[in-house]
Amino acid sequence: MSMHLHHPALSLTGKRKGKVKFRNAAEAQRARELDASWKEILKTQGVAAEQKRRNRAMRAEPLQYNLTSDNDRANTRHIPSLDTGHSGPVSSKENPKYTGTKILGIGTMHKSNAVPVFSSEEAHDIATMRRS
Repeated sequence: MSMHLHHPALSLTGKRKGKVKFRNAAEAQRARELDASWKEILKTQGVAAEQKRRNRAMRAEPLQYNLTSDNDRANTRHIPSLDTGHSGPVSSKENPKYTGTKILGIGTMHKSNAVPVFSSEEAHDIATMRRS
């Protein structure tokens, strides 16, 4: 659904390159010559490389699957946990408490919107605010 948001380079479609355009005929002729010489090199070198790959594949050990139900976990030795030097349950952090003198309390502005109250005048304004 969101493929239209991705960059075209990330797409799996449209990977073909467009037609190559050259500045002039001489440059196009040079590119064709280079491509032909590269294909000739691949023909001469590719046979040996292909034979080398085939020989290596034939020498490789065939894959064998062992589908037994041996429980390796039962045979491994116990690995002890790291000793941190602490024993017993861990105590939880205390809840923070306001110990200052600036805030008088907390008022409810709208539904469950809690706002700090700094003066008795603000508390009165919040209490007499029109309900909607």
